[in-house]
Amino acid sequence: MARIVGVIVAIMLVTALPGCKIVKTPTAEEKAAAEAKNAFDPTARVDAIWQSQAVSDLDRRAGDLKTVQQLAAASPDEAGAKFGNPRKQSGSPWTFAVKLGGKIVAVDTASRAATVDVDVDGDGKPDAKVQIGPAIRGTAIRDALEFVDFNSFKNQIEWAQFGKAFNEKVNTSFLAALPRDGLAGKTINVTGAFPQPASGQLPLITPSALTLGQ
Repeated sequence: MARIVGVIVAIMLVTALPGCKIVKTPTAEEKAAAEAKNAFDPTARVDAIWQSQAVSDLDRRAGDLKTVQQLAAASPDEAGAKFGNPRKQSGSPWTFAVKLGGKIVAVDTASRAATVDVDVDGDGKPDAKVQIGPAIRGTAIRDALEFVDFNSFKNQIEWAQFGKAFNEKVNTSFLAALPRDGLAGKTINVTGAFPQPASGQLPLITPSALTLGQ
């Protein structure tokens, strides 16, 4: 009887074998390839949204410099809700989308973080400082976008890389072609973003679009 039972069990095991699925253990190379494929690519992510979403979002919501500054002084939260990203990280300063036009009254190209000072109201004094790269300080473009949410990123490292990728996109899109000589006295029109500055400091604007005149 025991022999018969053993034969039945053996037959059942053999019958079950075709239905079993053997899972292959991936090699180190295969694991590395899979990780690379799924890795966060900040440049590709910014490229995918730059013109269709980022530039259009800032252009649509940007206020003129004086309007933004006046509202930010009276009610930073109201200005942030209108010109910034209401879903910003708690405790972070507001960053505002802005448009301005004026004359370049000072130029600093000695540093890689080059800037031009712009007189907006015609009194000969600078009202804003515009970054012209190639090194861009801060993450104003990222921080002003209404549709961007920190919680959709895996960690702080991805969030920081995403912000840096916007600065690199600004450079490759138009700042790299900007002349470095003869800028003083030219007219300039800018759409961009700036974080709320400390008292007495000029707003430091990162452009999302920039055109030079004569």
